[in-house]
Amino acid sequence: MGIDVVARNRKARHDYFILETWEAGIVLTGTEIKSVRSGKVNLKEGFARFQDGEIWLFQVHISPYESGTYYNHEPARSRKLLLHAAEIRRLIGKIKEKGLTLIPLSMYIKDGKRAKVELAMVKGKTKHDKRESIAERDAKRSMEKAMKNRE
Repeated sequence: MGIDVVARNRKARHDYFILETWEAGIVLTGTEIKSVRSGKVNLKEGFARFQDGEIWLFQVHISPYESGTYYNHEPARSRKLLLHAAEIRRLIGKIKEKGLTLIPLSMYIKDGKRAKVELAMVKGKTKHDKRESIAERDAKRSMEKAMKNRE
């Protein structure tokens, strides 16, 4: 079975330095899990925050289920993340550091059963850092091309 990736936050690697990642379960309603399985998820604006002793995921858009009734879920509601208490304490300590944020990198279905979110502790990049990353990527690409042509 393995992992079936439903959505990725591609812009995250461009806008942030990724310091550490965690896997967290996510509490979903019946119509939400059906929408997740069909890939109707947008992680672009999402972030996680500590609230009332728990970690919550905000502004992750899960589209309403097409075959749902009036019991359908609200697309951008906040969702509880499932982590061990020790992991939550560790995250709280790191979040309190200046300039660090929790964002979702990807959402996936694990072993065909459970929806999981890959959370990342990130630090924002400046404009200069972004330019540097692009220059490094271009240099690496040109070196690989030169090596390929040399063979």
